[in-house]
Amino acid sequence: MADDTDLRARIASLIDEEHRLRSALAAGEISAAEEHERLKAAEVELDQAWDLLRQRRAKREYGEDPASAEVRDSGTVEGYLS
Repeated sequence: MADDTDLRARIASLIDEEHRLRSALAAGEISAAEEHERLKAAEVELDQAWDLLRQRRAKREYGEDPASAEVRDSGTVEGYLS
């Protein structure tokens, strides 16, 4: 299980990947379809990482073991309502 520092580093890496993909599309290095597919995968993983970090923080706040937090499936994470 990743700790909070690892999760924050992964989140930063995924945000950088989103920027790289958008730049690659703008530079004509990848197609719009490829950018869309890869961006969607990065966004799902990013949402899962943020969700896991929030779970860990909540568990810590309420005296539970943050290591017991688990990555939720993409359907659950992507189905949240704002």
